[in-house]
Amino acid sequence: MDNAISGVISEREPIWAAGFMSGTSLDAVDAAMVLTDGHRVLDWGPVAERKYTGEERAVLQAAVDAARAWQWEGDAPEGAFSAARAVLTRTHTDAFAALCAAPGAPVPLLAGVHGQTVLHRRPQFDGPGGGAVGATLQIIDAVVLRTAFGVPLVYDFRSADVAAGGEGAPLAPAYHGALLEGLGLEERGCGAVVLNLGGVANITARTAEGGLVAFDTGPANGPIDEWVLGHGHGTHDAGGRLAAAGTVHHDRLEALLGHAWFDQPPPKSLDRYDFGAGMVSGLSLEDGAATLTAFTARAVAAGLAQLSDRPSKVVACGGGRHNPVLMAELNAVCPCPVVAAEAVGWRGDSIEAEAFAFLAVRSVRGLPISWPTTTGVPGAMSGGRVLA
Repeated sequence: MDNAISGVISEREPIWAAGFMSGTSLDAVDAAMVLTDGHRVLDWGPVAERKYTGEERAVLQAAVDAARAWQWEGDAPEGAFSAARAVLTRTHTDAFAALCAAPGAPVPLLAGVHGQTVLHRRPQFDGPGGGAVGATLQIIDAVVLRTAFGVPLVYDFRSADVAAGGEGAPLAPAYHGALLEGLGLEERGCGAVVLNLGGVANITARTAEGGLVAFDTGPANGPIDEWVLGHGHGTHDAGGRLAAAGTVHHDRLEALLGHAWFDQPPPKSLDRYDFGAGMVSGLSLEDGAATLTAFTARAVAAGLAQLSDRPSKVVACGGGRHNPVLMAELNAVCPCPVVAAEAVGWRGDSIEAEAFAFLAVRSVRGLPISWPTTTGVPGAMSGGRVLA
């Protein structure tokens, strides 16, 4: 066994690990370091963000579009995937360099890289013995990045879960659980729920027995970003200004909430494009943004209603928490206050990157990263492929 990885696996002491996330919003690579033993987070290191240029974003979007057209049928669109891998390699390498160049930055012994999700299909089961496992694809050139980083690297975190019949998502709940455990006794015991507002929204809750329940609730930033971009008004609804200027079309909203998705029990996962901007086609730019924003909030509220216990607080992380209209909508329809991650001392823009640093350590130490109540996998299982 490679000496670099054997030490990481055999030692049970905390190590510094770097984590990287490129979300479905295609805005940036987020990077962060945490000090962890795979159970607890003992310290937080520097963070970095490498924004995509317009040209880089276009290359990544072309890979997503090619993957959606492909749908695992016939030859894979390797040309589009190869171009995307080149962008991901360059931007992840830049993010790693920025992370390590931060003043006082520790030296990471391990890296966890999520890669870019270009396609995700949840399992379809028609009953006992019927149906099919799902499929998921995150693209990254792990071999090249392992060389560039100079430390052991963990990647492809979702495939093992999917192959075993799980949803493959969400995976951050393993880290959300550690964050919740790190809260003070008053906060920890009050039923706080973590809400991630990325391209898709997902929640993580702790059960009375200390376990985790997690699932995607519906769309979040993805359709809003798509709507705004399609109208040539930038890449997202900055500050929620478009939604604030629009009117929610409640007839359209109620029809959307009648989707069969909301009747399905958790755990459950979504592809970024399962709910798209076409949901509000025919509306004005502002009314479409307002209706999509309200839909996200109502979908989160519907997800919270599927929990066995009513939460007393929702802690929001991810880019959506920067949208004041979305946060106001959430507070209007959810059964408890919704606060930004910073209100409890978390770094809301870096939580997913931190999560994949944490998951990398859990992976090399053989600890579970998904459970029946988070992805529907038959039993607790580890995941992540390791490049020593």
